[in-house]
Amino acid sequence: MSNEMSETGGREAQAFDTLVRLALDLRWSWNHSTDELWQAINPQFWELTHNPWILLQSASPQKLQSVMMDPSIQTLLTRLLEEQKTLEAPAWFHNEHPHSALKLAAYFSMEYMLSEALPIYSGGLGNVAGDQLKAASDLGAPVIAVGLLYQQGYFRQRLSADGKQQALYPYNEPGQLPIVQVRTANGEWLRLSIQLPGSRLWVRAWQVQVGRNKLYLLDTNVPANEAAARGITSQLYGGDEELRLQQELVLGIGGWQLLRALNLDPEICHLNEGHAAFAVLERARCWMKDHSKDFDLAMTVTRIGNLFTTHTAVSAGFDRFPPELIAKYFRQYAEADLGISLETLLALGRLNPDDDQELFNMAYLALRGSGSINGVSRLHGEVSRALFQPFFPRWPQQEVPVRYVTNGVHVPSWDSVHSDQLWTVSCGKERWREMPSSLEQTLRKVKDADLWQMRSSARKSLIEETRTSFARQLAAQGAADEEIAAGKAIFDPDVFTIGFARRFATYKRPNLLLHDPERLLRILTNSRFPVQLVLAGKAHPHDLAAQAMIRQWFQFMRRPEARAHVVFLADYDMRKAESLIQGVDLWINTPRRPWEACGTSGMKVLVNGGLNLSELDGWWAEAYTPEVGWAIGDGEEHGEDPAWDAAEANTLYCLLEQEIVPAFYRRDEHGIPSAWIAKMRESMARLTPRFSANRAVREYTQNHYLPAAKMYRERTERDGALGEQLRAWSRQIEQRWTGLRFGDLKVEKEKDLLLFTVHVYFGELDPNAVKVELYAEGVAGGESIHQEMQRDQPLVGSVNGYAYSSVVPADRSANDYTPRIIPHKEGAAVPLEAGQILWQR
Repeated sequence: MSNEMSETGGREAQAFDTLVRLALDLRWSWNHSTDELWQAINPQFWELTHNPWILLQSASPQKLQSVMMDPSIQTLLTRLLEEQKTLEAPAWFHNEHPHSALKLAAYFSMEYMLSEALPIYSGGLGNVAGDQLKAASDLGAPVIAVGLLYQQGYFRQRLSADGKQQALYPYNEPGQLPIVQVRTANGEWLRLSIQLPGSRLWVRAWQVQVGRNKLYLLDTNVPANEAAARGITSQLYGGDEELRLQQELVLGIGGWQLLRALNLDPEICHLNEGHAAFAVLERARCWMKDHSKDFDLAMTVTRIGNLFTTHTAVSAGFDRFPPELIAKYFRQYAEADLGISLETLLALGRLNPDDDQELFNMAYLALRGSGSINGVSRLHGEVSRALFQPFFPRWPQQEVPVRYVTNGVHVPSWDSVHSDQLWTVSCGKERWREMPSSLEQTLRKVKDADLWQMRSSARKSLIEETRTSFARQLAAQGAADEEIAAGKAIFDPDVFTIGFARRFATYKRPNLLLHDPERLLRILTNSRFPVQLVLAGKAHPHDLAAQAMIRQWFQFMRRPEARAHVVFLADYDMRKAESLIQGVDLWINTPRRPWEACGTSGMKVLVNGGLNLSELDGWWAEAYTPEVGWAIGDGEEHGEDPAWDAAEANTLYCLLEQEIVPAFYRRDEHGIPSAWIAKMRESMARLTPRFSANRAVREYTQNHYLPAAKMYRERTERDGALGEQLRAWSRQIEQRWTGLRFGDLKVEKEKDLLLFTVHVYFGELDPNAVKVELYAEGVAGGESIHQEMQRDQPLVGSVNGYAYSSVVPADRSANDYTPRIIPHKEGAAVPLEAGQILWQR
């Protein structure tokens, strides 16, 4: 009997351990096969929290035992354990790159949107970070992430009956979050130590399991710290500039120290925005210490392994700090730890190193400390090249070293149950991990009726959730019983539904639809083609103009004719976002071009069959064609011109009145809107794979991580021997560039060819340290020509002069071409590591 009891107890303990392991792996947030399990434990609590870790802690042992004795749950647990084993099997990265130099990439970000159970995000930046981390798990990409654990996270929003916003900051109790303490080998809580002015800051670490990968969160709420220091990780994007600097210091310097404490040595340090740029300093410091070298060499060696992704479309968006604040926190670090002067450190964050009044710019530090830079959409790449052009004077803007990787969304995190079923039947369960080339064609074979049923079911779910949320919101505002009852019945599941939800900011123009309230009201209340509109969004607590925009919507909604057609849902978060993007028929986005670096909200509707009506900005500027949605704007920039806003508002109304709404209601004999479905199908098939995080992570891996890891390893070999060579080359360029000059230029035409010959005098500079090119601007937006010229004979009587020649087709005027000289060395990142350039004229 005792043996049987022991075996039974062992099985129960094993089953409970399985529950714990499943609850602490955020894979449940996108792999919904565990939902049935959590619903069985406490369906009401699961619906309210979507946090299985709280669910387990709040359930009684008897309840858990009862659930685990259920044969269907036992079968489910067995299947879930088998699924977990697949995480150990080789995935895309291992299969495609089995012998690569890349062993680990460290990803740094101020915020991560992974699940509502871990509320440490604000919006777009965290969305990108969370989705890319999930996709990295699906693909088996060796990524580890670093962030901060905020005691209160970003604010929660309460709205009064007249739309006045109140910011609330509920406490994130670590014990209720799906995180575990990071401990040392002997079981102690791992603690880091960072020197602050006058005191030492203790930082502890937490671990989040995200499928195959891990996210580490740093936390200063340690009892050994002073009260102010404990509050460093209190709020996301809260407090003053000194608190922001403290947070970025903890993220960058503390983050890299954490990796060292865990005995991790990533080849790649990926900075998701400039907030974490101090990591490049700490990485260099660690390499200095390991190799007994100086800071300059350490930066030369480690820079190539750092990738800076900028998400900012205007220079005002970069974090800047007064020099005296940097001096307060970094003087000792610079002089004692890096072995450089404070002025040298400040110069790394300035455009003009000699201007002692210039603020310290985190994006500039990231740029100077990285071997590669990218924007987050094709258009944003162009915008970023213009922003960083001053760093590369006389270089053509298109050669400013900023590439782009357009963001994408983690599709399994955002598809509805109805969408998932349709895609699974047509394209298979592993579609978002394998991304077969046939995905687009396979989806095109889905029947109109099946697509429309999916869309209708998702809209019905949205209406049900909207009614519940809106009625609860009205009750909290003190509304009358009859108004609450109306809220519970608002909207019609068969009516065309538009979604507009995002952070409220003036540049996003969230009130463009309200430009002509009477016209909007006519669109909404059209008896033949009615429309209903769901809105949501937070305004930063200090952004009074954006808060006023929310109140304008509430004023509009109070009109008796509008009440049944418009809802503004308070406290826009990840769960509300899921509901909206899964259920709406049309997603509207109206930013002021080019201030939307990418935008991902519209990408999320793609998999669910929603269509986009958006400004030609961010991702939509490269995604839009008439077959997949609608656009406003002319692809140009118009600043804050009120006349242009009025013109775009008119375009918005015209599209809704004349094209979009009628197309939704134009049905065949089966009640299916065939033209609408055709657009749906093209949008889903063409755009869903293209704007997925799966594609984005593969691009980062293949175009950035892999080549950078190889170059980093080459620079670190033999105690940084290649780094020494590169530094010597860079110093030679810097010291001897002024002695370089052009001589005579001769152009001859032979039949259909142009022969260019130019004399170059190098002074004391080694000719092998540079490249002489023939350059011509691109025609009609095409690629520019930069053809390397060949070194011919030495110039008679010259100490270090040579003739260079090149032949090009004579289809363009000789005046279009100009010889130029640029630095050149195998393995060097030019112009990032040497920005000199000399033109023949």
